Amino acid sequence: MIQAASSVHTDRSRGSLAGLSALILATLFAGAAVYILVAEQPARLALDEAPLLLQWQESYPRAARMQAGLAVLAGIVGGLAFWRSRDPLWLVGAVLMLANLPFTLIVIAPVNDALLASSLDQAGTASRALIERWGSLHAWRAGFALLALAAYAGALIRAR
Repeated sequence: MIQAASSVHTDRSRGSLAGLSALILATLFAGAAVYILVAEQPARLALDEAPLLLQWQESYPRAARMQAGLAVLAGIVGGLAFWRSRDPLWLVGAVLMLANLPFTLIVIAPVNDALLASSLDQAGTASRALIERWGSLHAWRAGFALLALAAYAGALIRAR
């Protein structure tokens, strides 16, 4: 009995290095996503329509490159931690981090495309409404990341 319990602990701790890396990557993604929600989005919404659209168009591609990379890495490394430890919390976190990709490509991309295609002379209430909608949809990405972060932290704690 004692040997079986210690083998479960050893199996779970096998993914600790990968798990710690996944936790750090998910934390970076979540931090960036929450920053956008609580600081950048409210600040940009205080601007008039043309500067609002321009700020979003300049900011979004930069943030997208960074966040896509972090989401993929956090998901892959979380999957590796699951593979090494077999703790399902790593898999839950990995799936949540990777869920950001199809959510962005299917749900948010039409809004992104419309905003990126808008010229500054078209800026108005419609572009403002799209940016507000984008902010609401972006909150889902932050939520996926925060839940993944909780799953990763739980798995790491359980591995100790």
